[in-house]
Amino acid sequence: MNMDFAKMPDGLVPVIVQDAQTGQVLMLGYQNEEALNKTKQEGRVTFFSRSKQRLWTKGETSGNYLTVVSMHPDCDQDALLILATPDGPTCHRGTTSCFEQPKQSAYPAPAVSFVAELERLVQRRYHFPDEEPKSYTASLFRKGMPKMAQKVGEEAVETVIDAVAGNREGLKGEAADLLYHLLVLLTASGLSLEDIVEVLRQRHSTISQGVRREE
Repeated sequence: MNMDFAKMPDGLVPVIVQDAQTGQVLMLGYQNEEALNKTKQEGRVTFFSRSKQRLWTKGETSGNYLTVVSMHPDCDQDALLILATPDGPTCHRGTTSCFEQPKQSAYPAPAVSFVAELERLVQRRYHFPDEEPKSYTASLFRKGMPKMAQKVGEEAVETVIDAVAGNREGLKGEAADLLYHLLVLLTASGLSLEDIVEVLRQRHSTISQGVRREE
């Protein structure tokens, strides 16, 4: 990956950081070649501070690092997109994104982004059950796989019943319950939505190739 730093008068390229799991845009910063190299070497996003005129690693004081998943230069090599996993709020004001306003509703995000956030919370309840021991999610994990599987089955049946009956409002609620309990079951099984999506990608690719051959 070669960035064209010489193209910019100050030798800095803009860097957009996006949550690798939810797709939410977290922040905008700037990098010079040294900051980019440090990011590559350490796996944590490092910027060049225009105000302090030095390198700074996001999270170096708060502990809320941005762990790099992948990096993608634009077509002209003068801007960079970094997909990262945040270790806490990205903004110094305590919000998830620098594009949110404290104590106000976050900007609208795609539905799939919220599902990814929900999955992340479910995974946290699984790995750190003592954080919220009274939460419903933590209680499901304590009850074990048979109970979690039972809940998925119950919600699936109720979803089918409302769909057949034409009960759209009921269907929305039951489908939401089904999706949530499926996330719990997947997490307990060591799987994620990404694993399921990968299967769908493979099937879609196979179908698309078949269609092209027929054409």
